[in-house]
This record gives sequence, structure tokens and C-alpha cells, in this order.
Amino acid sequence: MTIALHTPTTSRLWQDAPALTGLALVIALASLPILSAMTLDPRQFLGDPIWLKPLKFHMALAIYLITLAFYTRFIQPNHLNRRGWRIYIGVVATCIVAELLWVDGAAALGTASHFNNATPVATALYALMGLAAVTLTSLAPALGVAIWRNPAPGLDPTLRLALALGLVLTFALTVVVAGTMSSHTGHLIGQPLTGAKLPLFGWSREVGDLRVAHFFATHALHAVPLAGLVASRLMSPANARRAVWATALLYTAWVAALFGQALLGLPLI
Repeated sequence: MTIALHTPTTSRLWQDAPALTGLALVIALASLPILSAMTLDPRQFLGDPIWLKPLKFHMALAIYLITLAFYTRFIQPNHLNRRGWRIYIGVVATCIVAELLWVDGAAALGTASHFNNATPVATALYALMGLAAVTLTSLAPALGVAIWRNPAPGLDPTLRLALALGLVLTFALTVVVAGTMSSHTGHLIGQPLTGAKLPLFGWSREVGDLRVAHFFATHALHAVPLAGLVASRLMSPANARRAVWATALLYTAWVAALFGQALLGLPLI
């Protein structure tokens, strides 16, 4: 069964992925009081406004959810109605809410969320939230496999391949980078002298910063499908598929290079 593509995007999001779409909207709206807190609360943590990290998490997870909600239209409708799938989506949503409550709560208390082993409770929460992060990220490859298994997703074969590869790579690359990062005492490799940072992103300009590789790893689900969309419009089907595979390999190499650079203590810029 081919999924129609002419239905308005907003209604399709609610129809195909109501839980993901609704949660994305709630998370986005919840960022508004965080913006207010940044204005009213002058506290700093590690040289940044204490509410900056929660704001970034809200934005990142809202984008992640709305992207996956959009991709959901390309899996078989009967897959969405399976009891196991609905339970799985509920577990993922619970993990996302728990992650945000953890990060927001740590900011409110003026303490660290990540890399916090100061007390047994903090250590246990850090480990538990690591498991939650893996669980919520697992939705990407689950969707990728479902799209690949759909015999008639209403997609150009090149774009179908690009979506599947991008979603699977998001999980594989993120788990490796984030898993390694969690084994360290922080995201920096080295001791910065002045605290110079890259504008907007906040990545260190003095030492290795594992967040750079983590950022690009989590956006494979955007980069590879975008390459597939362009290739499907400009190339023959055979060459377009080769371009998608090449993009996936080059993107993996790019993330690996950024990861290795950070581990060597070298900044992106």
C-alpha cells in the first residue's frame, strides 16, 4: 500500500505519530519558561548560564521527535497499530520525559546532571539516564528498519535507502560517541586555559570536545536523507544509490575523524 504524500503535513504528523508529535510540541513549549529562567536566573555553571543546557536539550529532543514523526508516514500503517509498537513508543516517550526532568532538575538545584558521581544517588541517576538515552535513540533505527521493510512506502528507492541508512547510522554513531564520552569525567579532553568557545554551539576552541562528534552523529538522520533527496533528483537511479552509500560512508568517516580529533585533545577550530 502506497502512502499518499499530498496530505497536509501537520495532519499527517498527528495521524501517523500522535504521541511523538504531541510530545515534541510539549517539549518545545516547555522551553519558553526555560528562556524566562535564563533571563531571571543569573547563576552560571562551568562558565555558561545554568539554564542553557536544559534549553539545548529541549530544542534537540523536539527536533528529533518531529523528524521521526515525519518519517513515520513511510512505514506500513498496520505496523503503527501493533500493540508492541504502541508500548515501545510509550517507553521511548517516558525515557525522553525522564531525561528532560533530570536535566531541568539539576539546573534548578545548581548541580551537574551529566558526569555527576558526587553521591550514590547522583551516580545511580547518571547510569539510569544513560540507559534512557540509549532507549530513546533506539527509535531511530527501529523506524529505519520499518521503512526499509515497507514494500510500498511511497518513496523513491534512493530516498528510501537514504532514510534507512541515516536512521541506523544515527543510533550506531551516537551510541559509540556518547558511550565513550560517558566513560570520561567530562566532555573535554584536556584542560582549557581561557575557556574560549565556538559561538552558538559552545564547543571548546582550546582542547578536544567530544560534543562535536556527538552533534554530527545525532544528525545523520537529517544529513544522509537530504543527500538522498538531492541525488534522487539530479542523478540516474543507479548513480543516486551509489551517491547515498558514498554519503553514508563519508559521513561515518567525518564523525570518526571528529571523534578521533577530540580524543587527541585537539579542538575543531
